[in-house]
Amino acid sequence: MSTVTADYDFVLIIIGGGLAGASLACALKNIRRSSLGDNRPLQIAVIEAHEVNPDSQPSYDDRTVALSHGSRCIFESMGLWSSLAPYAEAINTIHISDRGHYGVSRLTSEQEGVEALGYVLENRVIGQQLYADLASKQADDGRREGGFSTVSLFCPATLVNVQQDAHHVEVVVRAGEKQQRLTARLMVAADGNNSRVMRLLAIGSGRQNYGQVALITNITPGKKHNNVAYERFTDTGPLAFLPMQQNRCSVVWSLSPEMADYLYALDDDNFLAQLQQRFGYRLGQLKKTGRRHIYPLFLQSASRMVH
Repeated sequence: MSTVTADYDFVLIIIGGGLAGASLACALKNIRRSSLGDNRPLQIAVIEAHEVNPDSQPSYDDRTVALSHGSRCIFESMGLWSSLAPYAEAINTIHISDRGHYGVSRLTSEQEGVEALGYVLENRVIGQQLYADLASKQADDGRREGGFSTVSLFCPATLVNVQQDAHHVEVVVRAGEKQQRLTARLMVAADGNNSRVMRLLAIGSGRQNYGQVALITNITPGKKHNNVAYERFTDTGPLAFLPMQQNRCSVVWSLSPEMADYLYALDDDNFLAQLQQRFGYRLGQLKKTGRRHIYPLFLQSASRMVH
């Protein structure tokens, strides 16, 4: 029979250690408790259900993310951009076209007066850097002399229960056969579209299915991408090529589920032929493709953001 250990008290508990939750913890880890009457850093707990490695954490899979210039500024303010920059590929130009029609639109970093319009990074790389930063603020056993370390990571651990009163929130988490009761002044739910927090607190949500999925892969083109991001509208759906390091491109192809299943099942040569037909030859002959993944596309929104 599992037991409940002694209580742990925090200022903030973050449920979910994916890109959103881990970024929030990194952003707040150096904030002081001056509004609470002392100058210690905030004590933060991060509850993550998956092992912290790219093979098991859904946020840190083979997908890439295109960070805007504003997002780079946020990471700089967090002290993280210097560790992310070596893995980031700049987007200097955005090229927009419509297959079968003349004319293109171009946006450039020079026009906007910024160093780059955005930066493409692999999700797994962002996750590695976020957790390296959090680990630097962790004590081995979650405590330091005089109180908690800045960030305490409970991982892998699942949320069992949530209770609230006017001043505090209490959560029970399970790690293996052991349960722990944590309290805090505030809880942030960053546990994704299948949020257990929302279910436990009976927060409703609406979901709009777009009737499309995204087929994701990385490809190697025959020509240099020259830091150009392409968006091409096709008869099967929008197609994006995002520049990556080592002259690769991240491909995001929005498709009907049936078309995605058909393309997913093709061998590499036939898949590249289909992709080449829709994209054209601005990057020359497409040479190589990586693993393909399919993700549903939908909009989900909570009925309320604060509970």
